[in-house]
Amino acid sequence: MVNISYAEASGDMLATYTPDAPAALYNLGDIAFVLSGMALVWLMVPGVGLFYSGLLRRKNALSMILLSLCAIAVGSFQWFFWGYSLTFSSSASAFIGDLKHFGLMHVLDEPSMGSTRIPALLFCAYQCMFAVITVALACGGFAERSRIGPVAVFMFVWLTLVYCPIACWTWNANGWTFVLGGLDFAGGTPVHISSGTAALAIALYLGKRRGYGTERLAYKPHSTALVVLGTVFLWFGWFGFNGASALSANLRAVQACIVTNLAASVGGLTWMLLDWRLERKLSAIGFCSGAVAGLVGITPAAGFVGAPAAVAIGVLTAAAANFGTKLKYVLRIDEALDVFASHGIGGLVGCILTGIFADARVAGFDGTTVIPGGWINRNYVQLGKQVADAVAGMGWSFTVTTLILWAMHFLPGLRLRCSEEQEIIGVDDAFLGEWAYDYVGMDREIGLEREMQETAMGETRVQTPEKEVAEGPAAGSMGSAGSVAE
Repeated sequence: MVNISYAEASGDMLATYTPDAPAALYNLGDIAFVLSGMALVWLMVPGVGLFYSGLLRRKNALSMILLSLCAIAVGSFQWFFWGYSLTFSSSASAFIGDLKHFGLMHVLDEPSMGSTRIPALLFCAYQCMFAVITVALACGGFAERSRIGPVAVFMFVWLTLVYCPIACWTWNANGWTFVLGGLDFAGGTPVHISSGTAALAIALYLGKRRGYGTERLAYKPHSTALVVLGTVFLWFGWFGFNGASALSANLRAVQACIVTNLAASVGGLTWMLLDWRLERKLSAIGFCSGAVAGLVGITPAAGFVGAPAAVAIGVLTAAAANFGTKLKYVLRIDEALDVFASHGIGGLVGCILTGIFADARVAGFDGTTVIPGGWINRNYVQLGKQVADAVAGMGWSFTVTTLILWAMHFLPGLRLRCSEEQEIIGVDDAFLGEWAYDYVGMDREIGLEREMQETAMGETRVQTPEKEVAEGPAAGSMGSAGSVAE
């Protein structure tokens, strides 16, 4: 039977009628609010690309910007194909959904799982942005030494096998964490812990970059301006990321925006001051890193905590992420962009602090949500639930990501690590044939000019009775080709 839906608007409400289904009443203000939040979260994805790009060397700068756009394209298709169904189907198991909504079948104007005030189609579009930015964050692990094409395949598979199960058990009404009573307002485990842990697994699989542990990789980010611009996009978009997760333009959404801005502010100051103790200089990149860490920490807690708790979360998350950047040296893993420190450790700390600071009164600002709260409400068991959720997400992401990487390793054409020559000339030139800047001096980047000089000197050697003497500078004055900064 073909269902024909009719809609009529009255005031700020939208009513939809289907012949064999009860009428659904939607709030037009909430629809507009969530649509705006969706656009803000979309803007965060190129923000991630700019942030990552600025931290890299110039010869690899364009690759991360492109990968962020590929994340939008691949993630959007995966979400349409079966991602939404695997995450939010009403007949899902405690672990993952089914194919009830394959190809967005039966996803239109029926009430959404997240809120009966907005249609399922809008909820699907909004949640698509979360999937997209999660895989964009994880791709930071591929920095400077990965082939670009296979990464797109990895994105699709990773979203299917890692993101969808974690998001399902966290946010689907049938998910085991949801049923257990875990609190995750906007994606501490599905977004940040999963992406940060995946980046660590990727870096471990790819191995160290050429010259790791030597002065060759002791470079500074090539563009602080891009890092700042990326942070601006992220900070701005996070109001849609956290605020619109209330799925309604209400007091709880306002509170989420307040604590989001506050945690980012104190997080940036905390990291900057921690870096100041080392060199007695204030770092713009340090401030940006701390702001992002604060945003990560407040994500699972945004709809559950008050402003004083946001200050504590911002400070503690930024401090933990700052010291977490040293972990890669202990583990001897070349995780170039510190995605695990900022998002993996930051998300873990944020989830744990949510169990401590969650306030039943704040959660009730929307007029409908009822929770027992955390430690401040004497609900001490909440901390255990938060730890269980975070550890499960971290373990699942690391294990399955590693399996995906090694499976691709043995499939023809899908091996992710680039060759040494491609790494030397840069991922941008090797796989894109383009650069982020027209003025990039490739001779200076890879030492071509110096190698040409050494070749010329080798061809013009003159013979002496005792030994060969090279014309030109004394041997060794140029240094070996391998010591040239890449």
